[in-house]
Amino acid sequence: MSRERQAAVDAALERAAERLGDVVPLVMAEFYAHHPAARAAFDLHSPHGNPHRLEAEMVDNALYFVMTWFERRAEVEIIAYTSVPHHAETLHVPAAWYAGLLDATITVLRRATPPDDTAELALWDELREKLCGLVLSAQDG
Repeated sequence: MSRERQAAVDAALERAAERLGDVVPLVMAEFYAHHPAARAAFDLHSPHGNPHRLEAEMVDNALYFVMTWFERRAEVEIIAYTSVPHHAETLHVPAAWYAGLLDATITVLRRATPPDDTAELALWDELREKLCGLVLSAQDG
């Protein structure tokens, strides 16, 4: 079952890449629309004053969660349970922002799905529920 879901995620990601191109600006626009205060944190924590580089890195991390959830769930859980508390304690990044970036990533990727592909739309919804839920549960370590 998870192989089939992983294959579906891979196909959906390939379609999204073809239709959307570079998703970083799309994801960040979606994210900042819901979490405008996060922009200052990206500016503050950006290496060498380059927030776009940090944004790309964070979107890449969100994509990694999406790409590997069905294949290596335990790995994603380990990353979340170490990364979320670190971001909260060290960088003062709330788990809601972390989950918000995952939500924004999935929202953008979901837009490339044909509206009649109910199975793929359900897959995106499942990933959103599982990954955002994981991050929110990981906030306490």
